[in-house]
Amino acid sequence: MTSIVAKQGTLSWFLDRELLRHALVDSVRRLTPRYQWRNPVMFVVYGGSILTTILWLQALFGTGEAPAGFILAIALWLWATLLFANFAEAMAEGRSKAQAATLKSARRDTVAKKLAHAGFDAAPTAAPSSALRRGDLVLVEQGDLVPGDGEVIEGVASVNESAITGESAPVIRESGGDRSR
Repeated sequence: MTSIVAKQGTLSWFLDRELLRHALVDSVRRLTPRYQWRNPVMFVVYGGSILTTILWLQALFGTGEAPAGFILAIALWLWATLLFANFAEAMAEGRSKAQAATLKSARRDTVAKKLAHAGFDAAPTAAPSSALRRGDLVLVEQGDLVPGDGEVIEGVASVNESAITGESAPVIRESGGDRSR
């Protein structure tokens, strides 16, 4: 089986237009006191932004304690900090939602090589992983995605369980081992 993998750049995840658009809209939507209250540090920046904007308006009409340009610069800096923090949080949230959706579709779209009986002489038949039931036997070869949870009954393999356990390093699974499940 030959597979071709397109090489992605290091910032390709960041340049997704749809993800960027949603993150920009969400970063502005999150400028409510109710949302900012959840993060005490950003709530203080939020309050400081509002107060500094009020001081700028006061200085604009001639009764300020500092030049209006200086107060405006501070207010813009605080608002930019707040918007960037909201944008970064919205990007992280959007990426995690997209990754979860990808994992869900991979589970749905994985094709299993179902076997009639145990052994390497059994002819595999293609079956969707969603159709697998308890007791079904599947053949997993090098480069294949494991179609579901199960027990190794014959052979040994290095399995990437990062989608399940979060551990990035592959683990060894073998038949009869204490961690064959």
